[in-house]
Amino acid sequence: MWNQSSFIGKRVLVTAGASGIGLEIARAFATGGANVLVCDVQETALAGVAIEFPVIHRCRADVSSEADVAAMFDVLDHKLGGLDILVNNAGIAGPTGGIETLSLADWERTLAVNLTGQFLCVRAAVPRLRKSPGASIVNLASAAGHLGMPGRAPYSASKWGVVGLTKTLAIELGGDGIRVNAILPGAVDGPRIRAVIATKAQATGRALEEVTLSYTAQASLGRMVTTTDVANMVLFAASDLAASVTGQELVVDGHTQALS
Repeated sequence: MWNQSSFIGKRVLVTAGASGIGLEIARAFATGGANVLVCDVQETALAGVAIEFPVIHRCRADVSSEADVAAMFDVLDHKLGGLDILVNNAGIAGPTGGIETLSLADWERTLAVNLTGQFLCVRAAVPRLRKSPGASIVNLASAAGHLGMPGRAPYSASKWGVVGLTKTLAIELGGDGIRVNAILPGAVDGPRIRAVIATKAQATGRALEEVTLSYTAQASLGRMVTTTDVANMVLFAASDLAASVTGQELVVDGHTQALS
């Protein structure tokens, strides 16, 4: 990881930052001297952050709730006094199955968290980011946001939406000096992808080992990416090293051409 000193004093919000990719991102910014606030819906995960990383500020918020997002930004104003970097990390896997098996409720919940949540956070963040020199928004999408993903229509649709939102915001906010980029991870090793693999194995009647192998073999590097891989790209996108990078799909997937 490069020298992170450029983040000293930066004010950073990471949604769903109490575990997994979000926690790795928050920890990386905090290590670099940033003043970080994370939100999450998991109270136990937030409590864990309080113990392990007390320097990171915390609040509970469901990003799909307009009221929760408004309350979160009140906390941000109190704890951070402004905002320089927004990392829209919150997202859910959504259901697994053929399109005819999916419920409207599952479809709507996936889009509510993965896409509407980013809209709500950006809408609240922009007036604050306009006051910051070199402000940046980093939206977490997915390799499923530029490739089809069988059996995961709600998730893929939501992530394509994130890419479209990102490119539009980059144009809309460029005049304010606010850069907007999307990170597109491939399969990220961890409990969440393992749960998706188990569900897919059950839904398709395939062996767990076979489905797992398909997720590692789909990348040219022959492995899943790590949370650290993703955090490194987020830090790059938010740093001065990427001062002229905006509206981009920054792919971290070990070169994946098709998703299983």
